[in-house]
Amino acid sequence: MPERNHLFPVFLKLENLRLIIVGGGYVGMEKLNAVISNSPATKITIVALQISDAIKKVAKQYPNIILTEKPYHIDDLAGHDIAIAAINDPVISTQVATDAKSKKILVNAADKPELCDFYLSSVVQKGNLKIAISTNGKSPTIAKRVKEVLNETLPDEIDALLDNMQNIRNKMSGDFTEKVKQLNELTKSLSQKNKNA
Repeated sequence: MPERNHLFPVFLKLENLRLIIVGGGYVGMEKLNAVISNSPATKITIVALQISDAIKKVAKQYPNIILTEKPYHIDDLAGHDIAIAAINDPVISTQVATDAKSKKILVNAADKPELCDFYLSSVVQKGNLKIAISTNGKSPTIAKRVKEVLNETLPDEIDALLDNMQNIRNKMSGDFTEKVKQLNELTKSLSQKNKNA
């Protein structure tokens, strides 16, 4: 049987959770950008012996980001729901992951898939439409290329289409199943018109 991606896709309301990033360099900046580009209101604590000027510049724009320049300690995890080890030090990454798991905190360790409870995906966003892409850790380059293709293919107007479909759905009667049937009929006729054009 061919290998399959068994990751469970999920979209977190990260702004309702507390996140700690251990690492204040390039990798920390990469993870911080991924979080704030998707959930800018997330409460984020960054702990690192040294925090880069780039991270400090971003943090000035977000009052929900707390910077702490000091060595990592297990006590830093207190009060957090999710941890990201974003440091180019395998010993500290392993320690963060081990500590987080001991406290039942989900953890992502950059470049250490065996230590991760979750991965950060490549994301395509057009208004309210958000698509997460995973290659099961096999090729971030392929995920990036798929993201580029989808960004180019999906029109920016798709968000207006989502608003229109929501308005139509809200005006329909019946239970959820009946609304789905009505929407399927509506979109099927639009699809058939495009095939005949």
